[in-house]
Amino acid sequence: MAPKNEPTFRQSVDMMFNRAVALMDLPPGLEEKIRVCNATYTVRFGVRLRGKIETFTGYRSVHSEHMEPVKGGIRYALSVNQDEVEALAALMTYKCALVEAPFGGSKGGLCINPRDYDEDELERITRRFAYELIKRDLINPAQNVPAPDMGTGEREMAWIADQYKRMNTTDINGAACVTGKPINAGGIQGRTEATGRGVQYALREFFRHPEDVKEAGLEGKLDGKRVIVQGLGNVGYHAALFLQNEDGCRIDGIIEHDGALYSENGLDVQAVRAWIVKHGGVSGYPDAQHVAEGAKVLEEECDILIPAAMEGVINLENAARIKAPLIIEAANGPITAGADEVLREKGVVMIPDMYANAGGVTVSYFEWVKNLSHIRFGRMQRRQEEARHELIVAELERLSAHLGDKWSMTPDFKSKYLRGADELELVRSGLDDTMRTAYQSMREVWHERGDVHDLRTAAYLCSIQKVAASYRAKGL
Repeated sequence: MAPKNEPTFRQSVDMMFNRAVALMDLPPGLEEKIRVCNATYTVRFGVRLRGKIETFTGYRSVHSEHMEPVKGGIRYALSVNQDEVEALAALMTYKCALVEAPFGGSKGGLCINPRDYDEDELERITRRFAYELIKRDLINPAQNVPAPDMGTGEREMAWIADQYKRMNTTDINGAACVTGKPINAGGIQGRTEATGRGVQYALREFFRHPEDVKEAGLEGKLDGKRVIVQGLGNVGYHAALFLQNEDGCRIDGIIEHDGALYSENGLDVQAVRAWIVKHGGVSGYPDAQHVAEGAKVLEEECDILIPAAMEGVINLENAARIKAPLIIEAANGPITAGADEVLREKGVVMIPDMYANAGGVTVSYFEWVKNLSHIRFGRMQRRQEEARHELIVAELERLSAHLGDKWSMTPDFKSKYLRGADELELVRSGLDDTMRTAYQSMREVWHERGDVHDLRTAAYLCSIQKVAASYRAKGL
């Protein structure tokens, strides 16, 4: 258990905010305006299940309306409470500002264990929760746009979107009331993988800067780096899979709710995921050592540690024993403010959550834009791109025929060059660009200011400045 003097998640976010604001010159009052949560709505509703009425408690918190709509996921977990939802809403504000998604920050939660209900019951609960929020404009394409989070996914988003359309039959932009929907219900290619893909792009960008890699006491490229992942849900799974398959990383440890798997030869991410889906956990997995106390594996030797599940897993109790020189926060708030201090003193480089897991909201932004424009990306220009490429290839083929044996095109050049970008490639391209640009703005502050010693403070500085500029422009 974490020690008594450990700050709560919300206090951690506030402490990190204060640390950054102390280095800024904000006019009196503006700092407070940015810090506070604008509104939190608590809803208690009943659903008739199994012959009796069950009452559920849900929240939707709006942290900042410096831009609208506000954006943020809805999580289903028994740990959901007002403090947690407000802290997550604040992080969403800073996250959107950092990656330049034009949204304010919001977050929602329902205090429920989704595993306790079957699909039909979950649908009734979700629709009722959505109804309570929609009638108060807490779900609306122009005001408040939720997305999936812990315990929710495409299925729940489809139910919410349908509920919105039933209640707003003439809203032509109704599909944009939530993001993270299935493809056939107005979703976008690449949304499910987006947060994990963003973690991969963040690490790639970090490793493009040798001086940053050196700060972490590492060298070289991503290839061959040893990785431990905590949480093999949607985010952890995709991050680990892409790093293993595309960047040559070795996944040595995977930590789940029922213990951890560890293997110095590396684990097969796909096989572990298949095992978890079938058996509900990692217990009994044949090709690795099983560690009953999973949290111990956080303390194993590795190059990169990826906490991708709950907040507060690295705290004052275990921070001093963490050996990873580089930690990338794929989850929200996995390192408490106290642990953050301990790790900084040890020289650990932390790539902060508000940047590292922003892939989800970035692709959500693309989906929202797609829904408002009522056309999929690439539909207008793809074939025109191909036609122009065709002209060049035809000329090269003519040249190849003319030169005979002296020169010919590389075998797969034609097929690669001719293909116009489809929606998935455009989404990945947009996400990659976003993650690169945001990292560069953070590292600039990190390296150029003598009073900024870590990426988290740099991230807060970048985002708070953008939020402050928005408020100033609005005349607040």
